[in-house]
Amino acid sequence: MKQCMDLDNLHRRLSKIEGQVAAIDRMIEKDIPCEDVLMQVNAAKSALNKVGSIILEGHMNHCVKDAIDKGDSSEAIKDLSKIIDYYSRI
Repeated sequence: MKQCMDLDNLHRRLSKIEGQVAAIDRMIEKDIPCEDVLMQVNAAKSALNKVGSIILEGHMNHCVKDAIDKGDSSEAIKDLSKIIDYYSRI
């Protein structure tokens, strides 16, 4: 998987999400209004969904494409279908 991704980009995004989650925890401790906390929860959730989208795109553009190029298209499509089904449930 490593060769399929821009690891620096993913690590940067995940570090940012860690910071967002820590900030949410602090907001709860400080009794910040629920609406403000929920906005931050939504922002972290959106950021995590973007990370998933980047990973899925990398998988399609590299791993699935490589399998198809090697003549294993039916297995690649089956694998991709399973991944999309799982990811869409999140």
